[in-house]
Amino acid sequence: MTKLPSALVSTQWLADNLGAPGLAVLDASYHLPAAARDAGAEFAEGHIPGARFLGLASLFDAGSSVPYAFPTPDQLAARLGLLGVRGEDAIILYDDSAIRTSARAWFVLTAMGWDNVAILDGGLGKWRAEGRALGSGAEHGATIAPVHLAPPRRVRSKADMLANIASGREQVLDARGADRVYGTGIDPVHGGPNGRIPGALNLPFGGVLNADGTYKSPEEIRAALIAAGIDLDQPVTTTCGSGVTASVLMFAMHLIGKHDTALYDGSWSEWSADPDTPKLQGPAE
Repeated sequence: MTKLPSALVSTQWLADNLGAPGLAVLDASYHLPAAARDAGAEFAEGHIPGARFLGLASLFDAGSSVPYAFPTPDQLAARLGLLGVRGEDAIILYDDSAIRTSARAWFVLTAMGWDNVAILDGGLGKWRAEGRALGSGAEHGATIAPVHLAPPRRVRSKADMLANIASGREQVLDARGADRVYGTGIDPVHGGPNGRIPGALNLPFGGVLNADGTYKSPEEIRAALIAAGIDLDQPVTTTCGSGVTASVLMFAMHLIGKHDTALYDGSWSEWSADPDTPKLQGPAE
């Protein structure tokens, strides 16, 4: 089994280990509708050699009332089985998305107990910028029997978030842009009103990334969290529009050794659509 050096691996490490036994490389690209991009078609045109396409856009529980709900363990296991990913494999995730969707795939996997997984720092953009080789076509491994995965941990529901407003047990950190969190009018990404859950703090997900899409240093990540008002000694639940960029903050906190974290599955898409949930708009209170 390939030993991963950390939860974040460099393009050089992956280049040196491509094709190693027990290493599965998965393209976790997923784009918002406004991007007008087809992740599957782009994968077929060019991807890291030997990678398989995860299809993150369709990896959700369609039977849930929650928008883009967390997939069930059986759904995730079936998808990995179709791609030939074995229970003992190490997984490297990468993406070519403006919203850094490999973090969403990382959290889905780790929440269900798959610990031997890492993200490629800088994703396909960095790999391509370095002039590294690309493959093409619809590669995938031989289908295998699905592995057993645990029920997801560290995932919060709307009821949890309502209770937390009263208890204040967990800090809430919103990964959307400040214009959407503190603004008025209509959310330009998901529709519905702009605004936030009462008490939520704000750290746009780009605040933990460098300009090239790589993650900032642990020291810089800690500083960004503290500047956003986070007490690093207390639990944090992240939220965003639909649970994708909130995962970027989850991964950044993982990099600094902070694990008392959770993600609000429905995020603002669910919260804003319910007329009975309390909401704030305008400048920070």
